Amino acid sequence: MRRKKRRFEELDEGAKNVAKAKRIIIIVMGLSFLVFLIIAILAIINEGYNTFVKSLLSVNIFYFLMAFVVLFIGYLIRYPKWELYIKRLGIHIDRTKNIMIYLSMYSMDITPGRWGRGVVAYTINKITNTKFAKVFPAVVADNFTDFFGFVVLSLLMSVLVKQYILLSLIITFLLMLPFIFFYNKGPFELIKSRFGNIRWLRGFFKHATLYFKNNKSLGLDVYIYSMIYTIPSMFMNGVALYFVILSVGVGLGVAYLPQVVFIYTSSLLIGMVTGIPGTLGVTDAALISYLTIFFSGMGIDFGIASVITILFRIVSLWFVEGFGFASLVYTFKYWK
Repeated sequence: MRRKKRRFEELDEGAKNVAKAKRIIIIVMGLSFLVFLIIAILAIINEGYNTFVKSLLSVNIFYFLMAFVVLFIGYLIRYPKWELYIKRLGIHIDRTKNIMIYLSMYSMDITPGRWGRGVVAYTINKITNTKFAKVFPAVVADNFTDFFGFVVLSLLMSVLVKQYILLSLIITFLLMLPFIFFYNKGPFELIKSRFGNIRWLRGFFKHATLYFKNNKSLGLDVYIYSMIYTIPSMFMNGVALYFVILSVGVGLGVAYLPQVVFIYTSSLLIGMVTGIPGTLGVTDAALISYLTIFFSGMGIDFGIASVITILFRIVSLWFVEGFGFASLVYTFKYWK
């Protein structure tokens, strides 16, 4: 009876987290639309209304759709590492269910710190009765390897194009600091020794202790193995930006892919370091700036760069939230 009550409370907590994440997503999407509107107004002021509208209406649908396809393939490429984490933790789930659970994580990517990804722990709990704390290492490892693969690719591209190498290194260091805490128990124990007696923090320290207990079961080798999937996946996201550029009639050859991927990774890195949900505004401004800096000679002025940015953010932000949320709704049936 006590076990059933506890599971009901955990389910209720999971539902509350989903509801909270939904509110944040709606707010972020509203703000995203506002950012798009500001970009459009600035583009119209700089280039004129007719030029801006003409650029939007002349988009090549084939290339634009290819951006969606390539980006989605990139996310699917990462799935094997998630499956490995689950197996290493001794959790057994049907592959079809696990794929949907994996995709549902991306419904919460615009929540601060991607904390919304933790909702998959509730889904897995309902399917396998696995404790939440046991699943957390998989969620954190997936988050960490996404970031790590991303920054490795960003540094590689900055070296290839010989631009902003020092800036990329500094931002990478700042982004990696939080993950040192998640894998190293020393800082956690120090904080726990000083604040562990605070009543309203006891629940956090209890779950964190269980997290560290299970974290080592993944092993360090999985982090290295994960790069086989993460780096190509992130590269595909950059290719999606390349197709968006092609869709507005800019004839960039394949030889410009390193510059395009660098623009994608660097813009997102700058946005990430701010901690703003969805990197709103910051990544958009960085994309416009980089596009005009690198490709002004190819006909990309402020107006064209604005159109590219709006279209790419629809692909890389709204589309991802869309298929992620659809997957999350699908997994709700496992909560019953």
